[in-house]
Amino acid sequence: MGRRVRESSTGPSGLLLVDKPQGVTSHDVVAAARHELKTRRVGHAGTLDPMATGLLIVGFGHATRLLNYIVDHSKSYQATIRLGQATSTDDADGEVIAQSDQELEQVRARLGSLTQGHIKAVIEGSFTGLIQQVPSSFSAIKIKGQRAYDLARQGKEVHLEARPVTIRRFSLDALRAVGDDGLSGPAGTAANPAPRFLDLDVTVECSAGTYIRSLARDLGQKLGVGGHLTRLRRTRIGAFDLAMPQLLTAQAVEHSFTNREGQLVTRPQAVFDVTGPDLAKRALAMAQAAALVMPTASISADQARDLRFGRWIDQSAGPAIEEPTAALLAVPAKGLGPGSQEEVPQSPELVAVVGPVGAGKLGKLKPLLVFPVE
Repeated sequence: MGRRVRESSTGPSGLLLVDKPQGVTSHDVVAAARHELKTRRVGHAGTLDPMATGLLIVGFGHATRLLNYIVDHSKSYQATIRLGQATSTDDADGEVIAQSDQELEQVRARLGSLTQGHIKAVIEGSFTGLIQQVPSSFSAIKIKGQRAYDLARQGKEVHLEARPVTIRRFSLDALRAVGDDGLSGPAGTAANPAPRFLDLDVTVECSAGTYIRSLARDLGQKLGVGGHLTRLRRTRIGAFDLAMPQLLTAQAVEHSFTNREGQLVTRPQAVFDVTGPDLAKRALAMAQAAALVMPTASISADQARDLRFGRWIDQSAGPAIEEPTAALLAVPAKGLGPGSQEEVPQSPELVAVVGPVGAGKLGKLKPLLVFPVE
């Protein structure tokens, strides 16, 4: 049936909800969590580029095994797209793609003719619903074991196939014209008859795997003016969002060190606003986290023991379980001490992620992931 899972834990486990600052990588945030929590078992669900800010979910301990389920959840973003200029990376961190004087004049003329209604119509007609999208060459997608952005930085040709993504919402919230002096104002006015750029503030709700940089690039191409992303903030991943009370903040702080070649290097690193034990206290517990990731089902102590031995269990009465589900064991309330009549309710324990066995075994559930006793 399966190998018994050791019923012990090497340390605390949970999910950290981090508001990633601009200027550091998602890996920098993971490294900061490793340092503060004194554990190497740390990962994240969904990369944010250094330029981007917003929600980054960091798992540590046994909760890292939940991250694969979170990655596939839908996401929401707030962003700014600059029309009138394309870059090598499709965002503000890349090099501006040069244009001739004639091309610049043509782009400015097109920008001057664009209206909010026309841009909205193009977005609704070409960039909502199920679409085919080619990821940026500077994405983290692996090509024969190498990241696309590593190959692109080496000057190598990067070819990525288009892939289906779903855009549930792509709204144009504000439109600003930017003149040669860099100042912005209302578009389509006598003061801005031919702006240098148009900045679009947008909200996007999309499926996993969607690249907002690619939306900016493709919208600019569709309008014939070029485009790139200048601001990106992730506000939601599945049921997790920036309004949750467990949200942690971090800062990008300059850090100097000597590399293996003996050179002094200075680069930003992530530093949490709370440290050590206080950081772990702000984490979502395993059962709490799992309940936000997938459906849950209550199990008995006997069923918990069977699951930890890799055995199948009978499904309890209720709706049929047809997808990965968190199996939770109720923990008895804990007394306050001798002579006390009060008890403190305890959080349920995450025992396993279970799923249906399959055809011919109706009513049976098998463990997909098993967690040790907390």
